[in-house]
Amino acid sequence: MTIVETLFTGRPEEKRSDREERCYDLLDSLSVEYYRVDHEHADTIQDCELVEGLLGCRICKNLFLTNRQQTDFYLLIMPGEKPFKTRILSKQIGTARLSFGTPEQMERYLDTHPGSASVLGLMNDREHEVCLLVDRDLLSEEFFGCHPCLNTSSLRFRTADLFEKILPAVGHEPTFVDLPWEVD
Repeated sequence: MTIVETLFTGRPEEKRSDREERCYDLLDSLSVEYYRVDHEHADTIQDCELVEGLLGCRICKNLFLTNRQQTDFYLLIMPGEKPFKTRILSKQIGTARLSFGTPEQMERYLDTHPGSASVLGLMNDREHEVCLLVDRDLLSEEFFGCHPCLNTSSLRFRTADLFEKILPAVGHEPTFVDLPWEVD
């Protein structure tokens, strides 16, 4: 993957897609200081490893999940290098077997698509139909890395700003989970 070897402060000067612009509008309206790296599509955590060095923080894994009946929806954010097992998370949140939500559901609730899931997409969930699940290990990180709802840029801002400014502004209260670093 090719990345632009520049760490930018704030929003791009050139117009971007509406979904990406809304992310910058949100961050700017909350006076959240953020840094940006532009790059080719980064669909996986492995793709993001190159970006992390320039960004100066780890990019989180963002998983859009649903229960078996597809009546409950979740956005799980966790350290990118941590393994994920649905059975462990299902037991912690007391729900039936979890699976990945469909691209159509992700578009409907978060206004994004697979590979671009982001906690910033919760601003599009005005009916609060998506439950935010946060791996507790993220609380020890000074900075938080994610996409602006499009996986051709990555952002870094303070983790405190996520919990103290962004989530209250979009009306989503996190549920904290403890996922293991090693699984059987």
